[in-house]
Amino acid sequence: MKNMTKKEKALITAQRLEKRYPEAICSLTAEKPHELLIATRLSAQCTDARVNIVTKPLFEKYKSVNDFAGADVSDIENIIHSCGLYKTKARDIVKMCQQLRDNFGGEVPDSIEKLTSLSGVGRKTANLIMGDIFGEPAVVTDTHLIRISNRIGLVDVKDPYKVEIALKKILPPEKSSDFCHRIVHFGRDVCKAPTPKCDECELKDICIEYKIKS
Repeated sequence: MKNMTKKEKALITAQRLEKRYPEAICSLTAEKPHELLIATRLSAQCTDARVNIVTKPLFEKYKSVNDFAGADVSDIENIIHSCGLYKTKARDIVKMCQQLRDNFGGEVPDSIEKLTSLSGVGRKTANLIMGDIFGEPAVVTDTHLIRISNRIGLVDVKDPYKVEIALKKILPPEKSSDFCHRIVHFGRDVCKAPTPKCDECELKDICIEYKIKS
């Protein structure tokens, strides 16, 4: 394939992943905005599958922002224990919901700046909320996105913030949020670390790392 710009490569990547994964679905199970916020906090250094197991009883017991804001941290710890880093996560969840209650009228705010003012919420989580809840262009820089974007040659940096900014410049804004969900599925199914299934990959003809290996 001819030499192409990063914008052209990003569009081709997005289009091919759309064919493989027509539905761009977040792996985390949540029915309310604050639930997605909490589930994403729990996902740090933990699989989404494990988070979904833990959040089922958690969201059954604590149904609202106010419920979480008034929760006993030790009880949250007991429920989320298997997610790892449970003490820090439990503390963040309760404080985050207190901040939602006290500073934002119990609603999840709709800007990166406001979201990152919440306890335990970084840009990765904030971007997920902006994309999935508010339908805004967003780039969620999880490990799959960073690894695969570098392998393909969309970016040549590993720092999450720099990857986010670089991809925002080349991804079609209306595709960016769904692109990130599709990359996660692709990273689990095909472009695995450390052993990608290159023979099964529909991106190998535009992948920098594949060309180097070949």
